[in-house]
Amino acid sequence: MELYSAIPPLLVQFLLTVAFAFVVGLEFRSYHHANDYKLHFGSTRTFVLIGILGFILYTMDPSRLLFALGLLLLGMLLLVFYWRLSAIKQFSLFSTIFLLLIYLIGPITSLFPNWFLVLFIVVLILILSEKSVIHRFSDQLANEEIATLAKFFIIAGVILPLLPDQIIAPMLPVTYYRVWLAVIIVSGFSYLSYLVNSYFFKSRSLLITGLLGGLYSSTAATVVIGRRAHGLDSLSVRKVSSALIMATTMMYIRLLAIIFMFDRSVALQLLTPFIIIIFISLLIVIALITVRNNEPDLHDITEVKHPLELSTAILFALLFMLFAFVTSYVTTQYGGHGLKSLAIVVGLTDIDPFILSLLSGKFNVPDSAIVSAIILASGSNNLLKAAYSVALARNRSVLFAAGWLIFLFFISIVYAYEYAW
Repeated sequence: MELYSAIPPLLVQFLLTVAFAFVVGLEFRSYHHANDYKLHFGSTRTFVLIGILGFILYTMDPSRLLFALGLLLLGMLLLVFYWRLSAIKQFSLFSTIFLLLIYLIGPITSLFPNWFLVLFIVVLILILSEKSVIHRFSDQLANEEIATLAKFFIIAGVILPLLPDQIIAPMLPVTYYRVWLAVIIVSGFSYLSYLVNSYFFKSRSLLITGLLGGLYSSTAATVVIGRRAHGLDSLSVRKVSSALIMATTMMYIRLLAIIFMFDRSVALQLLTPFIIIIFISLLIVIALITVRNNEPDLHDITEVKHPLELSTAILFALLFMLFAFVTSYVTTQYGGHGLKSLAIVVGLTDIDPFILSLLSGKFNVPDSAIVSAIILASGSNNLLKAAYSVALARNRSVLFAAGWLIFLFFISIVYAYEYAW
């Protein structure tokens, strides 16, 4: 460190500029050879000279006028180069824009921290070396995905900053900001699951359906798997049950991650029971899928629809406020015991808005009551999923998983009533 600090900063910046311009120049040369381009603007040495030019002009003139003139001169030379390309029917601006970015390496070295400089160079190299991957991805990306991403930006980047962080009403002790923040977090998990489903696992096994579906909604994943299991015989019990248990396991992982974002102290109290459930459930899944048997491979080809509809977000927000109102009334009238009873009932519906409203509101109950309510709601939701799986499959392939879900329900009740308080 002493040797490094003894080196003049200007020398370090100059050497970094030369080194990174040289490395990118080598990759650019390989890019041109790989694509068999006959006409290109200079070589690796040209890249180094452009990088040095930008660094010197930026450093020697504090007014940056010389740097601007150099950028203008380089732009004119690149314009002439582009005219030459257009004469041979090549109309790409890629090379010209790329060389302008090389000119910026010097100022970036002087102004930005080293991590940003490295990130900048890595992005340039990836753009050059992964051309085929980028083209395949852009070809596969459906047009509606752009609209979906725009909806997420609207939900997260436009609506959220406009909402005040103040209590909505005395009987609705949550803020506008927290309501929409919950919408964004849940939508983000759903959108992640959708992207992975759509672009990495188009033809997926039931286990993958349980894993990714549980990241979105374990109840919805249970319904899909239960319907797929209908008509199958008892030979499929291991694969069907492992998928159902995996969906619920992902529910606990997702809930734990979301709760950490909202209330770290509550998340820490939930960490032990949730981790135990997750660990044992994963062991069961591993045991089910590793035992050798003659079960056929089961695949789910259900079309996955993107979850980022504004109407869905608004519905979630309304449910969030409804549960906040009901929770406020119950805790005011009946205290923590009433909250536990409410959690069991709510577990038979959608638990995400209830849990998030519980974490976001100002209720007159201790954290231990909130922990109990979350455990009871998740356990009651397991009972609902067990009923769904049995009713939809109507065969023995789901009985093992249903038994495990019912067991989790009873364990949740025992823990919440005997140990949490």
